[in-house]
Amino acid sequence: MTYDSTLISYFLHASIVVKCVMFILIGASILSWSYIFQRFFYLKKAARQMNQFEKIFRSGEALNQLYLNVQQQLTDLSSIQAVFSAGYQEFKALQKAGVKNIPLMVENIKRATRVAQMREQDQLESRLHFLAIVGSTSPYIGLFGTVWGIMQAFRALANVSQAIIAMDAPGIAEALIPTGLGLFAAIPAVIAYNRFVTDLTRLINRLDAFQEELINRFTRITIEASSKNDSDTTQLPFTSTSNNPDHLIHQTMIQE
Repeated sequence: MTYDSTLISYFLHASIVVKCVMFILIGASILSWSYIFQRFFYLKKAARQMNQFEKIFRSGEALNQLYLNVQQQLTDLSSIQAVFSAGYQEFKALQKAGVKNIPLMVENIKRATRVAQMREQDQLESRLHFLAIVGSTSPYIGLFGTVWGIMQAFRALANVSQAIIAMDAPGIAEALIPTGLGLFAAIPAVIAYNRFVTDLTRLINRLDAFQEELINRFTRITIEASSKNDSDTTQLPFTSTSNNPDHLIHQTMIQE
C-alpha cells in the first residue's frame, strides 16, 4: 500500500507537462493492449477460415456449388473466400462474353483477385500501424517527460541555499515515471507488431498461392471445354452424308 500511495503522490505532485505525458502513455498502453488482443483473435480466425476453405477447395468440390455456399455468407466472408468470389465472378463474366483466349482470361482473373486481395490485406493490416507508432515513439515521449521533470527538479533547487540529495530525490523519482511508462507501452507493442507482421506475411503468401491454384483450375476447365467442343466439331462431317460433296456427285451420276 505504501508503494502505491507513493506512486500516486508522485503523480499528484508532478508538473502539468509530466502529467500530460503520463496520461498520453497510459492511454496509448491501454489502446495498444486492446488492439493486441483484437488482432490476435482476428488473425487466428482468418488462419482457421483459410485452412477450412483450402481443404474444401482441394477436395474437388464443384466451383459453382462452392461459390453458392460462399454467397450465403455475405456478412462474414473470410479473406480467401473474398478472393475466390472475385475470381469466380470474373471467370463467369469472361465465359459469358465468349472469351476463349486463355492468356487474356488469366490476366483478367489475376487482376480481379489481386484487387480483392488488396482490400482484404488492408483489413488484415488495420491497427498494426498504431502498434508501430506506439512502439517507436513511446520511449521518446516518456524521455521527454523525464527530461522536463528533471529540469523542474533542478530549477526548484536553485532557490535553496544548501541542496542535499534528499531534497532532489522526490523530483527525480517522479521524473523517471514517464520513462517507465514509455517502456511499458512500447515493449508489448513492438513484440506484438513483429509477431503480427510475421503472421500477416504468412497469410498473404498463402493467398498468393491460392490465386495460382484458382487460376490453374479455371484454365483447366477452359481447356477441357475447348477440347470437347473441338472434338464435337470434328465429328460432325462423319455423322451425316447429306452435305458430303462426294455423295452428291455420286447421286448426280446415277440420275444421268
